[in-house]
This record gives sequence, structure tokens and C-alpha cells, in this order.
Amino acid sequence: MIWTANILGVVENATILWGAIGLVLGAIGGVLGVRILGGQTISKAKASAEQSLRLAEAEARTITQQAEVEAQKRTLEERERFEKEIQSEREALREQERRISKREDQHERKSEALILKEEQLAKTAETLQARERRAGEREKEVDDLIERQKIELTRVADLTMDEARSRLLSMIEDDVKEDASHIVRRYTEDAQNEGKEKAREIVLGAVQRYAAEYVSESTVRTIPIPSDDVKGRIIGREGRNIRAIEKATGVDLIVDDTPGVIVVSCFDKVRQAIAGEALTKLIADGRIHPTRVEEVVAQVKAEVEERVVQYGKDAVLECKLRNIHPKISEAMGRLYFRTSYGQNVLRHSLEVAFISQLIADQLGFDGTLARRCGFLHDIGKAMDHEMEGGHPKIGMDFARQHGEKDVVLNAIGGHHGDIPATSFYTPIVMAADAVSGARPGARRESLEKYIQRLEQLQDIALSHEGVDEAHAIQAGREVRVMVDAKKISDDQAWYIAKKIADKVSEEMTFPGEIKVTVLRETRAIEIAR
Repeated sequence: MIWTANILGVVENATILWGAIGLVLGAIGGVLGVRILGGQTISKAKASAEQSLRLAEAEARTITQQAEVEAQKRTLEERERFEKEIQSEREALREQERRISKREDQHERKSEALILKEEQLAKTAETLQARERRAGEREKEVDDLIERQKIELTRVADLTMDEARSRLLSMIEDDVKEDASHIVRRYTEDAQNEGKEKAREIVLGAVQRYAAEYVSESTVRTIPIPSDDVKGRIIGREGRNIRAIEKATGVDLIVDDTPGVIVVSCFDKVRQAIAGEALTKLIADGRIHPTRVEEVVAQVKAEVEERVVQYGKDAVLECKLRNIHPKISEAMGRLYFRTSYGQNVLRHSLEVAFISQLIADQLGFDGTLARRCGFLHDIGKAMDHEMEGGHPKIGMDFARQHGEKDVVLNAIGGHHGDIPATSFYTPIVMAADAVSGARPGARRESLEKYIQRLEQLQDIALSHEGVDEAHAIQAGREVRVMVDAKKISDDQAWYIAKKIADKVSEEMTFPGEIKVTVLRETRAIEIAR
């Protein structure tokens, strides 16, 4: 047992010993393995480091080369930019040198011109001084001559000093008139030529842009009747029916042998219209007696008054005017029944309104205001048969009562020259009024008034000194005046023409314009034998 135990002890110790030896050997093997593996790793690391170093050196060389190339490129660009700037500065300097040289040349030329002007001024001053000396000498000579003429005239004619002075002033006045006539002629020709072209352009443009047709109206109106029996009923027993009609309407009924018609005659177109419509209704109704006449006339009057108001409103609307007083509109409606030489006054007013606007627009004025002035210029004719005075003044007072402006009032009151024009719109309305009235077919005139106008025109021309003959031609649109060539000079002929034209404008009323032509003729006659 003990031996067994010893053996077991020995075995255990041997086991422990070999275990220790195994551990030592394992440790030594591990150390050796680690060293071998570490040596290989270090070798690999050294090789990798060397390769990385070689790559870094190659990349550094590449980057260095690129940097050198980029630096050379930038250096070239900077050099080119610098050279361009230098070239630009050189060109600017050359341009500045050219400008300076040009300015110097200009200054030299100006200096030379100033020197020449100074020399000319000096010469001019010397000339003026010489002229002043000569003028002073001439003035002294003229004074001496006048004084000698005064003494000689007093001595020869045995005149007093006052008489001589009077004759001398008369001579001077004749000379001044001659010079004045010459000046008037020259300026009149220039003004007429320029004004005639402009006026012709404006008026023709206005007339062409506004064209209207006219139907000539008369102060008489015929009413058709179906038979003589109806004519007898209109006359009535002992004429009481016709007297009742005339009394109620204020017209004259002309019943003659003309078959089938009765003539209504009246200057007032409103009363004429009332009478005509009332007669037409009475004839259609068949009941004609004084009581019925009064009823029908009253009914027709009311209808006509309504139409008058409507005519006024329609005219204002057609003329495109605002802020027209109802009374003014109604008065303009009454002009529908008023005529002037056969021309309907309301249509005439509308035409004058539009022509005035066209003229004002071309002259640069307010066309709307001109249209208003032209529309209202004849409003006084709506009540001139009821009031005293001419229609311009009546119309101006009526328009003033209903709030019209001063420009419009002046155009109404001054369109025939009754009052001075205070604005440009008054002569515009005057021109438009003349254009409208002077149109062919727009107006008509009785033979007696026509002859009177021609005679008055000739008498005005003959009233001037030096006029031998005067003839009105072209239906009174022109007057030819023959003057004595021995008494009247060419310049005086122009002066006489102007005086005749002014007097015709002041004393006569006429549509359009009248041309005054003064003829001066010198004939030299010799007989050959």
C-alpha cells in the first residue's frame, strides 16, 4: 500500500513535471511564433511604407508640375491683361491729345474771328460816326432850307407865319399819307395772303366735314280741301267761321278761286303750324263752327307746345351739350318754326355749332365751348317778335338770365358785330354763321331787298373821293371801283379799297363776304399823222 502510494506519488509528480515542461515548451513556441509572425508583419509594413512613399513622391512631382504650368498660364494671362490696359491707356492718351489739339485749333480760329470782328466793329464805329456827322450836317441843312422856304414863302405869297405853317403842315401831311398808304398796302398784302390761305384751309375743311341739306321754307302754307262745299263751310255764314279761325290762330286765311286749296299766311311759323294742323283736323272732322274751332285750336296749341319742347331736347342731344337750362332748350325748340330768308333757324343753329367746333379744333381752341356758342347764337330769334331790340341783344339778355357764361354771351351778342368781341369764339361764330348763310341754296332773298343791297353797295363806293364809277357784280359778292388815275396813286388805291371794305362791313348786313376791287388805269393815247 505504501508502495502503491509511493508509486502513485511518483506518477503524480511526473505528471506535474511533464505538465510544467509542456507549459514551458508551449510558452517558448508561442514566443517564437509571435516573433516569426511579427517579423513578417514588419517586413510587409516596411514594403507598404516604401511603396506609399514612392507613390507620394510621384504625386508630389505631378502636383508640382501642374502648379508650375498653372503659374506660367496665369503669368501669361496677367501679362496680356497688363499689355491691353497699357494699350488702352495709350489710345486714351492719344485721343486726349487729339482733342486738346482740336481745341487749340478752335481757340486759334475763334481768336482770329474775334480779331476780325473787332476790326469790323472798329470800321463800323468809324462808319457810324461818319454817318452821324453827315446826318447832323444834313439835318442842319434841312433846318436851314425849311427856314429859308418859310421866309421865301412868306415873302412871295405875302402870307403870315401861321398861314405858311399851315401850308407846310398840309404838304407834310400829304407826304405822310403817301408813306402810310404804301405801308398799309405792303402789310395788308402780306396779311391777306397769309390769312387767306389759312382761312381758306380752315373753312373748306369745316364745310367738307359737315354737309347738310336744306329745304327752303316759306311764310305761306297751302291746305288741301276735298271740295268747294268744304271751302264754304270753312268760310261759314257771313264769314264767321273763317274769322273765328283767324282770331284763334292769329293767321291770315286766303280763300280765292284756286280750286282745292286754302292758303295760310303768317310770318310766325308757330302760329302757321297751329293754324294748318287745326284746319286739317277741322276738315277731317267735318264739324266747323266757332266753338269747335276754339276747341281744336286749343288742342293743337298744346300738341305744338309739346313738340316745341321735344324739338329743343332733340337739338340739344344732337349737339351733345350739357347743363342747358330747360327754358333755353324750349326757346331753341321754337326756332324749328322760325325761318331766315327761307332757311330753318334751328337747322342753321346746329350747322353753325358744328362748323364753329371744326374751326375751333383746327385753331387749337375748345371745340365744345365753340359748339355751344354757335348753337345758341340765334336764340334771340325765338322771341324777337315779342320784344323790342335786335335778336343778338335779346338773346344775350335771355341767356344771361339762365346762367350762360360770358364767352357764350359775347358770342350771342356780338355775332353781327353789335358789340366788341372779347374772346376768339365770337369771330369763330361769325365766320361759321357767314359760311352757313352763304351756302348756295341755304337762303333766299326778295328781289326788292336784293336791289336795295346792290344800290347801297354802289353808293358806299361812290361816296369816296377820287372814285369815278362803281359797279356791284357777282350777285353783290363783289364791287368794282374805278378811280381817277390823275388824282389817286397806286398806294392810295389800296387805301381806298380798305376804307370801302371797312365802311361796307360797318353799314351793311350780308352773308359771307364782299370783295372790293379798285381799278386804276392810265392810258397814253397819241395819234400818228
